[in-house]
Amino acid sequence: MSFLDSIQNQSKKHKFPFDHWEYNNALTDEAVKEIITADIPDVSKHNLSYDGTRAIDGGAAEFREGIASGGKAIKFRCFVTKDNASQFPNLVKFINELQSKETQQTISKMINRDLSNSYVRLEVICDREGFWLKPHCDIKEKLMSGLVFINNTNESEDLGTDFYNEKLEKVKTVPYKHNYGYLFTSGPNTWHGMEKKKIIKERRCIQVNYVTFETDWKVE
Repeated sequence: MSFLDSIQNQSKKHKFPFDHWEYNNALTDEAVKEIITADIPDVSKHNLSYDGTRAIDGGAAEFREGIASGGKAIKFRCFVTKDNASQFPNLVKFINELQSKETQQTISKMINRDLSNSYVRLEVICDREGFWLKPHCDIKEKLMSGLVFINNTNESEDLGTDFYNEKLEKVKTVPYKHNYGYLFTSGPNTWHGMEKKKIIKERRCIQVNYVTFETDWKVE
């Protein structure tokens, strides 16, 4: 179980500017390949520009209220569901690992949140030039948040997630290293985002959440 081994044996807890964990080698080579080859629409080819949110076109306000369909923005977002599971067999194995009692109990103890009645949500992401993400705190429905970075194109490590203090001053960047991730639990001062930075080709990653609203992937 690659992810469980990663968080148990290859992770480090950081307390600044809020509690979070960074970890290595969470994904198998096969899962990494599925992320690299996933077909994610390029927003610039649709006469749209990034607006500082993951919604892109402004059509996903409902999503942040916990509606799993994601509103209009779903066309620019790739959530792994049972409908497209055949395209991502190895990411489904990763989801199954997240669903497992051993994994969810391990993370529950790390972040001091009960995940026993939660659901897993996994999104494959491909950010391109122009992307930025305004400082924000996640919705309370996200019990655990995090990304796993896939840097197979030698992009700058500065393309990782930026963390902010309570004054919204950037105080840390989690490095954009290949097969390297972080996780934390939502809270009132867990400010994070991404400043406008130079992306040469693309910034691939997966967003990993345990959430309270229903998805296709209920934990065991």
